Amino acid sequence: MLPSLIFYQPLKNQNLIPMSPNIDNQQDRLAEIFRQMDNQITQESKVAFLKIQSWQFAVRTPEIGATYLREAASMITQSLLSFVPNSFVLSEEGYYMNPLEN
Repeated sequence: MLPSLIFYQPLKNQNLIPMSPNIDNQQDRLAEIFRQMDNQITQESKVAFLKIQSWQFAVRTPEIGATYLREAASMITQSLLSFVPNSFVLSEEGYYMNPLEN
């Protein structure tokens, strides 16, 4: 058996650029998104709490409470319990405006 020869390249010819990481560190971006969503949820919670307090006050007040209850009943019957045909929903969403593509 012959001894194997090892050839070393001179140091000046070697690539001295470090390897780039194969994944991006997105912790800062994710932390910012989380903070924004947390602030939004906090603000929406405060608004919802104020609306609940307003509703409770209005219901306790006789002259305002009757008006609130009538308005709430009309909103529920006009929006939640009304029938809307499928074609109306599709036309409002613009389904019929564009040609179909599969």
